[in-house]
Amino acid sequence: HNLLVGESSAERIKKAIASACPPEDGEGRTMEIKGRDLMNGVPKELVITERQIAESLQEPVSAIVEAVKVALENTAPELAADIVDKGIVLTGGGAMLSNMDTVLRQATGLPVSVAEDPLLCVALGTGHAVENIGRLRGVLSSMY
Repeated sequence: HNLLVGESSAERIKKAIASACPPEDGEGRTMEIKGRDLMNGVPKELVITERQIAESLQEPVSAIVEAVKVALENTAPELAADIVDKGIVLTGGGAMLSNMDTVLRQATGLPVSVAEDPLLCVALGTGHAVENIGRLRGVLSSMY
């Protein structure tokens, strides 16, 4: 649409109607957005659909799927067995993209879930690791 939106608007769009895959029927949810028309520089308002957003995200979502597949191909057999049993847990902002777990589940055939607090869980886990560094020294030294 040649519409420039700010970071906070993009985040609102992601939370409200963005999806890693298009809806199975129709256009899905809709949202009115405002931004600057890049063709003539004036403010513009339009209605976008879930399908349009999913289609615009197709390339980055495909890149994520391919990166996960490459990581799985290069995973040690012991860890791969754990992943088959316990699945993949999505973290970070991308985990909050609707249907990202479904797309990865279909692409890998593995169980995929979203962490309870995807934006904070990595930072919280790192904090716990630092607090318990003494316990981790044995684990880390056995890896090398």
